[in-house]
Amino acid sequence: MLAARTLAQAGRQVVILEARQRVGGRVHTLTPPGFSGPIETGAEFLHGAVPLTKALLAEAGSTWHDSSGQTYAVRQGQIQAEVAFFEHLPQLLQKLADLPHDMPLATFLEQAFAGEEHQALREMAIQFAEGYDAADPARVSAWALRDEWASGDADDSPRPVGGYGPLLDWLASQAQAAGAVLHLATTAQEVHWQPGRVEVVDQQNHRYQARQLLVTVPLGVWQVPVDQPGHLRFTPELPERRAAAAALGFGSVIKFALEFQEPIWKEQMPELEFLFSDAPVPTWWSQQPDGRPLLTGWLAGPAADRLRDYTNEQLLQHALESLAYLLATNLSALRQQLRAWHVTNWGADPLARGAYSYPTVHAGPARATLAKPIAATLFFAGEGLYEGPASGTVEAALVSGQQTAHAMLT
Repeated sequence: MLAARTLAQAGRQVVILEARQRVGGRVHTLTPPGFSGPIETGAEFLHGAVPLTKALLAEAGSTWHDSSGQTYAVRQGQIQAEVAFFEHLPQLLQKLADLPHDMPLATFLEQAFAGEEHQALREMAIQFAEGYDAADPARVSAWALRDEWASGDADDSPRPVGGYGPLLDWLASQAQAAGAVLHLATTAQEVHWQPGRVEVVDQQNHRYQARQLLVTVPLGVWQVPVDQPGHLRFTPELPERRAAAAALGFGSVIKFALEFQEPIWKEQMPELEFLFSDAPVPTWWSQQPDGRPLLTGWLAGPAADRLRDYTNEQLLQHALESLAYLLATNLSALRQQLRAWHVTNWGADPLARGAYSYPTVHAGPARATLAKPIAATLFFAGEGLYEGPASGTVEAALVSGQQTAHAMLT
């Protein structure tokens, strides 16, 4: 939407084809029945400096607030205040700093930290890569994780007031006020192109013509094989871009929003902010400092992939079993306290096929290939194509879109 606003405000005629019934893609703020307020089914936090996101929030008249509270851990049924989750980080960073060439995280750990004495370190590193980055340890870049872990951005978790949704709605209204035309529930299926001319065909066989096209589909859509539903066809085909997209990582996430009658965790975990654990759904957080009795569960990476085809009811059962273990209670007690629930399975979403990108080995050249314009006619943007410190974030999507829009205007 930022790219559309940029182009429309510069005087270009802009048509936006949005496959969903709403704007925002993997950003979705909503208030389902039974909830006392909005929930975020997709992006939720502002990780790192994110200057463009904060500037746009300020322009839209919104702001953000810091999280607060205590981080806990549960291991083998034992609760402890988690003061040493990153206790192995200096040792990891030292070895990563000495690494002469990039390799997947799993390979690095096998080489640098073999043996039982390093089991806890290996488990911590893999859990963090899978949980925070939604990454496959067998593919994710050890160098990229070194840079991420050294930055400390994972410790920073403010939220936009009211969620991200109002910002995306505001950008859409700004684009439309500048003359952009928005078509919702319009899925692009084919792109016919030649230098200086593009025709997009949607699912209803409607055709849209232009001199330039900006493609912002998620990496998961780029990676759909030609013989499967959801494949976006280009004529002439773009084999180098397809290969580049396949070389990039795109992780799955299942996100659980569970609102209870009261904050059932208060007795065991006062002021709970984040909870990391060895449960099947390992990561949870509250709305601190907001006192809503809402817990968000998070399952990401290969573990989320394995549950891709589960129903929402099955996934809810999975989450409640995890909470029962973490809170040392039983399922029936949890269900009696449960006021409302919502499950978002991004890996099973046909318009996303995953949640966000992660850096593989050689991701830099692959991103550069996928992002390179073709004949000043086809342009490409999205968080998966972003090059910088805010990988996998809303900031990445905004920066990529803005930069590409400026390129289209030159």
